[in-house]
Amino acid sequence: MSDGYTERMQTRDAFARPLTDLRVSVTDRCNFRCGFCMPADRRYEFLPRSEILSYEEIARLVRVAVGLGVTKVRLTGGEPLLRRDLEALIGMLRAIEPLEDLALTTNGWLLGERAAALAEAGLGRVTVSLPSLDPAVFARSNGLGLDLGRVLQGIDAAAAAGLGPVKLNTVVTRGENEHEILPLARFARERGAVLRFIEYMDVGTVNSWDPALVVSAREIVERIDAELPLEPVAATHRGEVARRWRYRDGGGEIGVIPSITEPFCGDCTRARLSADGRLFTCLFAAVGHDLRTPLRDPEASDADLAARLEAIWSQRTDRYSEKRTTALRAGRFRPSAKVEMFRIGG
Repeated sequence: MSDGYTERMQTRDAFARPLTDLRVSVTDRCNFRCGFCMPADRRYEFLPRSEILSYEEIARLVRVAVGLGVTKVRLTGGEPLLRRDLEALIGMLRAIEPLEDLALTTNGWLLGERAAALAEAGLGRVTVSLPSLDPAVFARSNGLGLDLGRVLQGIDAAAAAGLGPVKLNTVVTRGENEHEILPLARFARERGAVLRFIEYMDVGTVNSWDPALVVSAREIVERIDAELPLEPVAATHRGEVARRWRYRDGGGEIGVIPSITEPFCGDCTRARLSADGRLFTCLFAAVGHDLRTPLRDPEASDADLAARLEAIWSQRTDRYSEKRTTALRAGRFRPSAKVEMFRIGG
């Protein structure tokens, strides 16, 4: 039951971290089978339609979250562009005030045919996962032999539609694509895109994570700086996970996300909503908090939902990456159960 709840406050967790960013998974399905997320050699049971939040339910929860201090919303999946009529949800979310930033993360496969409509609906920005510029490596990384050219066309279409500057995310894995760090940097620089290199993380349980495959943020920056000189850029806000660097000649910037070697739990301001309405307060959490049940309770008001969300966040004590890095350095890291990335969008 919506009651026009509009009160705005700043919700903080047990370490005084505010809730400012909400990632919303609109589906757990994906048309890729990337090894670091959902390898092709496994079987998956996807959510039945009845368990997935409707657009109206998502918009209601986002409105409540904005009342608690959320200023940024990112739509994720699975692959969010598999969700039918996603533009309708974007329109609903764009109407919520004072939401400042509405973005979407995609693998880019369907972006070419959807970019203009997404922009017209009110989407502000788009991030495309781009593991490689080598067609053979790209085909292997997506697990299905899919063509790189279609994703590159989608990136260009997004830029042409005004969904920019387009961001590109590259998970760097030793022995797989670390030789492409410089080619990817040049590619993004030429197109005016913002490239984010991400250290290979132990997200979920299906990727058989090996810390020996991590290419550190420092190594990434050093490789680029040796040919394209860089200088650091200060963070623009608390909770900015990427360490930013700009080219000294003014030719744009890159970012590195050092979750393994330089964890940033102390400034994490993100929550993640799964497609079936579970709130995860950490990317590496095992269990989410049920918001679908109170959301579908006809007696629950927006204020009731806000109280539930505020209670969850205020008790948050997550510091997984810091603890993992400490354990790695001490030689006592052990894998633990975690929600799979395709269910909460990374």
